[in-house]
Order: sequence, then C-alpha cells, then structure tokens
Amino acid sequence: MLPRVLVVHNRYRSDSPSGENQAVDRQIGSLRNAGLEVETYIRSSDEIADFSAAERVELAVRPIFSREDAARIDRVLERFAPDIVHIHNVYPLISPAVVTRAKSHGCRVVQTVHNFRHICASGTFFRAGSPCTDCLGKRVAWPAALHACYRDSRTQSVVMGTAILRHRKTWLQIDRFLPVSEFVADILTTAGIPGEQIRVVPNSVDDPGPPSALGHGFLFAGRLSKEKGIGLLLDAWEHAALGNATQLTIVGDGPERAAVERAATRLPGVQYAGPVTTDQVRLHMRESRVVVVPSIWFEALPTVLLEAYACGRPVVATKFGALETLVSPDVGWLAPPNRDGLAATLRTSWQDTAAAALGRRARELYLALYAPDAGLARLMETYDDLMLAAQSSVRACTNEVDS
Repeated sequence: MLPRVLVVHNRYRSDSPSGENQAVDRQIGSLRNAGLEVETYIRSSDEIADFSAAERVELAVRPIFSREDAARIDRVLERFAPDIVHIHNVYPLISPAVVTRAKSHGCRVVQTVHNFRHICASGTFFRAGSPCTDCLGKRVAWPAALHACYRDSRTQSVVMGTAILRHRKTWLQIDRFLPVSEFVADILTTAGIPGEQIRVVPNSVDDPGPPSALGHGFLFAGRLSKEKGIGLLLDAWEHAALGNATQLTIVGDGPERAAVERAATRLPGVQYAGPVTTDQVRLHMRESRVVVVPSIWFEALPTVLLEAYACGRPVVATKFGALETLVSPDVGWLAPPNRDGLAATLRTSWQDTAAAALGRRARELYLALYAPDAGLARLMETYDDLMLAAQSSVRACTNEVDS
C-alpha cells in the first residue's frame, strides 16, 4: 500500500525567486503522479505583509514555537492521518513544532534539507559579501546575533539562534534527513546528526528532452547577487579577453542588476537578457556552449546546474562548496574562486575540443541522478524503508503483548 504523505513547507517570498519553492512544487506533483495521496500544509512569507500588529509581535518568536501552526497541523494530522510527514522549510511561520506534533500522532517524519538553517541563522553560510562558518561547531550561535545575520536584525538573529539551540533535540526526532547533496550531508554530520538518519536525495528538474548540439558562447542564469558570483564573473570575463571571440549572456534579476547592465554596455561580448522564465532559460541554454556557475558561497545544489545537465551542457563552476563534487572533469571544469583562476578556466573551456563529449556525459548524469524518475525512486525507497520499519515495530509490540 502506498503511504499517505503530508508535505509541510513555508514558502519564501515571491519577490525572492526560490529554487527551493520550485523543488517542493515539483516533488508534490511527482508524488501525486505516482499515485500517492498527498496533502499539503503550506504557509508563505508573503502573508507577513498582511499581518495585524499583534501578529507581527508574535512573529518575533514564531521560529521558536508557533502556537497557531501547531494547532492547525494537529487538525490536519487528525483529519488526514498521514503515514509520512515530509518537511521542507519551517521558518519563519511554522516552527519546528511540526516535528513533535507529527511524532505525537505516530507519523514517520522526513525532512529535505536544502540549506544550512540547522546551524546558520541565515541558512546560507554567507555574510558581508563573504563565506562565513562562524557558527559551525558552536553550541550557541552567538556570532549570528553579533553580526545580525538574520534579516540584518540582532533581535531577530537572537530569536533564530535561540530556535537553533532550542530545537537541536527536536530535529533528532526526525526519522530521515534528506540533504540534497553530499556536501549538505557532511554539514549535518558535523552538526551532530547521526549518519544512519541521513540519506542524500537530490532535487530534480523536468526533462527538456534530447539535447541539441552545442551552441555558441557562455551563459549565466540565476540571481544577480554577490554570493552567486556575478561580480567575479564579470571581472574574470574582462580579464579573459574573450569578448571579441564569443559572447557571455546573462539572464536573471537581483541586487546587482544595475552593475550587470553597466557591464553590458562597457564590456565586449556581454549581453544582458533580463529576467526570464524557466522555459526561456532553457532556450538560452540550447543556444549556449557552456553554462557558468561562479558562486562564491556554499551552494547546496543549484538548480541552474541541474538545468545545464538536463540540456546536455558542460559547466564551468567555482571550486567551492557542493560544486567541488557536483562538477567533475567528466562534465565540466572547476575554477579557483578568484578572477585569474576563473578567467583561465573560461579560456580553457572555450578552447576545449572535448566540450561536446562533456555535454553528453552531463546529460547522462542528469538522467541517472536528477531526472524526476530518479528522484522519485530514491524518495520512494526512503518512504518504503520507514514504512517497513513501522510495520516491524508494530509486529514486535503485538508479539510482546501476546507473549
């Protein structure tokens, strides 16, 4: 019998496009298409704009405990009676109380881990334009309060740091953590999560179909922000002096948009195509030769990387975080996260006659690990293992009573 699944997620603001939101939506659709009965408990940070004064006061402590959501989730659990509660993000509205409520109803609980929120108040390991792991390995996340890491507020950072400390034991009640990459799994282990509770289940992206032959030029697609490395890429592009030979197309939006627009008028070969839809990103990928992922923060599993592999495009990525293991010599090139190193790697990739072969292997990797069927199979294996364990536990209890 297929398990009944309750998916829990606090959506990120709509003005901050989130690959995590998209991953959750895809997962829900994939589970339903596979015949599972799926209920959702979804809140959105967009709701905060319409909060009353009293609700805004309560918002300050909701990451620690949300009385409203605990009661709501209790009602859903009683009505729907899920076998599995699958959690994604719980901040800032829902709180980790969903874990204890689910366990009190006898549910098995899993969590897809998309970021580093179990340790880092902002969830990004990025602060003041640079990577930051000051709270990693500390019992109390006091550096987060000192640096106002959460929403640039010391008060809110204290609350989030308190939530991290308060719920260390709460998170340990989860039956399986499902980090999206081995890098995130290693961070969870460092944070004290037992290895037997961890199973890597990558996100998936929809299959765009058989890839076309490699096009021309480089493509950057993503949020135009410091951590995504757009500034580093523009510096490296100018230093590589490839502008008269080929083109760098940039798509996306974000706080660095004005700088990108200026660069497009100043640097040879740079074209800014603005913010585009997922379908348009794929069109740009089909026209490109190489996709560039120049992040200078600890990426967990960037969606653009999966899209590149799905489209059969090799990748130039910075040797940083999960990218160091996600981009092998079989599918692309790793660059030192600095101007000279990235410039040299851009030139190498442009001259590499094996680029088409790398693209073919990237497509093979996508089909094996990141296609919807592959992701669903790994997730269902996890659900099945937990259901079998639950049934064994029930049989053991029954035999004990009978004896």
